[in-house]
Amino acid sequence: MTCYQKCLTDVTIVNVAMPTIGSSLHASGAALQLVVAGYMVSYAMLLITGARLGQLYGRRRLFLAGVALFTVSSLACGLAPGIVVLITARFVQGAGAAAMVPQIISVIQARFSGAARAKALSAYSAVLAGGFVAGQVLGGVIVSANLFGAQWRPIFLVNVPIGLAVLALVPRVIPPDERAPAQAGRRLDLAGLAVAVPAVFLIVLPLVLRHQEGWPWWVPAGIAAGLMLAAAFVWVERWVAARGGDPLLILGVLRSPGIVSGLGTVVLAMVAYGGFLFSLSLHLQSGLGDSALRAGLTFAPSAATFGLCGYFWRRLPERFHHLLTPAGLGVAAVAEIVLGLDLRTGTRGGLLLPVVLLVLGAGLGTGYSPLITHALARVPLADAADASGLLTTMLQLGQVTGVAAFGSLFLSLAARAGRGAHQAVQAGLPSSPHAIAVTSGWLAVLFAIGAVTALPLSRTVARARRPAGA
Repeated sequence: MTCYQKCLTDVTIVNVAMPTIGSSLHASGAALQLVVAGYMVSYAMLLITGARLGQLYGRRRLFLAGVALFTVSSLACGLAPGIVVLITARFVQGAGAAAMVPQIISVIQARFSGAARAKALSAYSAVLAGGFVAGQVLGGVIVSANLFGAQWRPIFLVNVPIGLAVLALVPRVIPPDERAPAQAGRRLDLAGLAVAVPAVFLIVLPLVLRHQEGWPWWVPAGIAAGLMLAAAFVWVERWVAARGGDPLLILGVLRSPGIVSGLGTVVLAMVAYGGFLFSLSLHLQSGLGDSALRAGLTFAPSAATFGLCGYFWRRLPERFHHLLTPAGLGVAAVAEIVLGLDLRTGTRGGLLLPVVLLVLGAGLGTGYSPLITHALARVPLADAADASGLLTTMLQLGQVTGVAAFGSLFLSLAARAGRGAHQAVQAGLPSSPHAIAVTSGWLAVLFAIGAVTALPLSRTVARARRPAGA
């Protein structure tokens, strides 16, 4: 679980280290976005593949392979002499995480059922949620400590001893895989993978680079091509299934009650969440002049309430459980509006900022954990691996899209205020309070839309709880 949490914190731990990395490696704003987004792009692209490989070749075997790759690439990140090496190593690090993470949720889906599965998924969601926000806090502490004078590098190097410990312990505490006869003869869907990988790249990279390049013609063209490839991916998967093959994504999993509503809400919530973490981290340091430690600790109230509410939501009266996701995302939307109004003054607003972040974390934790649990609780055992891979893929694609879209929005608005985004990151010059206010407003809109898209899943959960014939 420790190594799994590190995979999650590595999604966000880099956020508070961005100004330090930018100054040390002379990186542009777009390059810093790629440091964050590169990990999530490869992570998202390969999650379904990781789930399928675990299904075919053994979950313990794939988990250990992922730990090894994650550990080696973390060492490369920590020793990177330049920004290009760091970005490349982050892509590889994401691939290692993609081999690890699906094995955890697949085991939950395969070994638990009924109330036990719901409880296990709640614990999984709480770890997931807490890991994302805790990364902000941990990053600030490590960067400010400046261990051995290495500045930002220990945020990656700390993964090395953890990874080595996991590689030594897992073979001793987890029994070997028993390959199920049902999986014999199955193959990896290389055709689907060949379409899915460029689709993600063509959508995400133009979003990351658009503000720096000034919206050249290839930005909308690349996004349009990526969307067409995404549609082609669905066709390819149906074609592979019709020919008796093993598609990367079995589309029949979408017939499980409530999963379409759940997936749509996960995407919207994670787009907003990724944009929130990235833009606020940058504003606190380059806009308000916070140290990495103070910026990281600013997220502590949100981390605490996110994790606590995400784990203990089941203690609330069961008759309200189906309402928690739309209500929680609605609270997050209101908190984002208040956050934008507070930060547009160009100050921290005294006690208001930590109070708003506390409420925001509570809303997200109360909404997110029930969302994951309810979306997966009724998935048939045979579809467990596909459902887990699809859910975690949508989650990461949402995050990386949030970093790309809202990071570009924030940096572009800051640049228009009279100073380039690259200069602001490099020299710590003030960014525009208007930029964070506008960004927060659009994030609030996205959280509100997510509350609406969660309603079909809420109705599904409510109907399932009614007695037969009622």
